Amino acid sequence: MNYKRSKYFSTSTNRKIKYSFLNNNNQIVVVFFHGFMSDMIGAKPVAVESFCKKKKIDFLKFEYSGHGKSFGRFIEGNISNWTNDAKQIIKAKINKNKKLIFVGSSMGSWIALNLFISFKKQIIGFLGISSAPEFLEQLMWKKFSKKIKKTIMTKKFYEFKLGNFTYPLTKQLIMDGRKNRVLSKKKINIKIPITLFHGMNDEIVPLRFSRKILKICKKAKKKLIRIKNGDHSLSRNSDLKKICAELNNILIQNI
Repeated sequence: MNYKRSKYFSTSTNRKIKYSFLNNNNQIVVVFFHGFMSDMIGAKPVAVESFCKKKKIDFLKFEYSGHGKSFGRFIEGNISNWTNDAKQIIKAKINKNKKLIFVGSSMGSWIALNLFISFKKQIIGFLGISSAPEFLEQLMWKKFSKKIKKTIMTKKFYEFKLGNFTYPLTKQLIMDGRKNRVLSKKKINIKIPITLFHGMNDEIVPLRFSRKILKICKKAKKKLIRIKNGDHSLSRNSDLKKICAELNNILIQNI
């Protein structure tokens, strides 16, 4: 087994992306996409990585530019850039003949959905956790007051506080999000198993976002798992066990 930790990949625009690749020489590779202002060392990517190590499945995780220990300023990033970061590292590190299972957490599901077209011939499954496609418009911009919107449009920057978190939002981030709509598409024609997890106590992203994803994936083998008392992070041991069990079910369907 060739196990590489904490290396850096340089994109075509010289953005240095931190990544970790678990290479078991398997034909299946699980790719983890983390969330907004998150990283690759949280409970979910670590749990999925441990599962892959046990099952001897290849595993790739990384941090978008401006996130974690990847280079770049967060406020200069956007959905397009982060999608491109993910696309480039997947193409560079994974042979095009290998099969992919995407695992997306919150914004990570949006990034993953953006890449369905690019890797359509390789994707054999998708697992979404508290999925939040188009959250910039739906959960932020549309709920902002006129005063906040004016601040973003004129000063091009606003510190948005939500719960215990502060999100530095930029005008270019909001504008770019509108270029990456996925829920407005009539359908995503891909016949793969898709399982989405959503906590019933998620105070950040409503359950309807997961339902909308399943609605546009017309031909997929769809499943929505509602986690009782689950919050947005879904990082309790019980949550992680369910996530890994469902990942195993997707693997079984492709053996």
